[in-house]
Amino acid sequence: MIYNEALNFILGKQSLGIMPGLTRIINLLETMGNPQNDIKIIHIAGTNGKGTVAKTINNALIDSGHKVGLFSSPWIDDYREQIQINNEFISEEEFASYVDKYKDNNCTEFEFLTAIMYKYFADIKVDYAVVECGMGGKGDSTNVEQSNISVITSISLDHTAFLGDTVEQIAEEKSGILRKNSTCFLYPNPNVEHVFDGKCKKLVKIKEQGNFKKNNLATANAVLELLGVPTVEQCAQLPARQEYIGNVMLDGAHNKNGAQALEPYLPNGKVTAVIGMMKDKDVDGYLSIIAPHLNRIITTTPGNPRSMPAEKLKHLAQKYCKDVVAVDSSNEAVALAKQDENFKLVCGSFYLAREVRNLI
Repeated sequence: MIYNEALNFILGKQSLGIMPGLTRIINLLETMGNPQNDIKIIHIAGTNGKGTVAKTINNALIDSGHKVGLFSSPWIDDYREQIQINNEFISEEEFASYVDKYKDNNCTEFEFLTAIMYKYFADIKVDYAVVECGMGGKGDSTNVEQSNISVITSISLDHTAFLGDTVEQIAEEKSGILRKNSTCFLYPNPNVEHVFDGKCKKLVKIKEQGNFKKNNLATANAVLELLGVPTVEQCAQLPARQEYIGNVMLDGAHNKNGAQALEPYLPNGKVTAVIGMMKDKDVDGYLSIIAPHLNRIITTTPGNPRSMPAEKLKHLAQKYCKDVVAVDSSNEAVALAKQDENFKLVCGSFYLAREVRNLI
């Protein structure tokens, strides 16, 4: 099986959607020899900031001479970027080999990808695996190891159809990655910190630092201190997380908490933005924070079945901004925005960021 065949095979599993339960991946991992129990895992869950904290820990461990596996999603430029060792993507040949060898399974796409990740990291004998949950915690396919160091980042409402419709319910789901014999590091979440009490050997509650960037940094550094690794002065920069490409900011945050994190860092002056969002998100909550700061909005429809149509998004955005136009094609939306000297922002979805990052 060559890489493109392997990629098409695993992407074909997207048709299965999100399926509850860990039985499928547990069965697949058993056929692989339970590789997840052969590696030291730093397991990260949370609504926002997971990727940034994971990458920051990953980079610091590499700088200290360790061989480090990183599992993070969603992908932006290359599907293989989700599975890395020392910041090198799994090779096309290795990826295709794992898909071909273990293709006879009933797993979803993310379950199969997660199993490949654990097997690859064990085969290469990483010193640490920094593993980011896909969604939630307790029922996430990454949650299959016997022991770990667990990290919980910022918690807010998101994926409510799967995780619960209150922040406390979502915190309960994310607390599922904690292990009784392990240490957990908890980002400042004052309203739900009680949910995590008594669920691990040691719970380290990070003190409020003033803003989400400082909180992320303090959380990552607390983990590094436990591991005896030098702390760092700033967090890693990831694609589509308040990323500047020229004078245009690209941000994939898609919930109210993410909007609150973005708001203080919005580009200065008059701003024209391209916005695309998924219909299962709190779209109005997001727009209520971001849209009032914008002079013009071009709504668009990212190429995902869950996307909100551009016209419907336009209707919602008009509550907060007078100048809103709808353009279905994200490519055409960016082309239109580039005619405007005030084009400074693309936001609302990682799927949108993936489609247009190379067009800005």
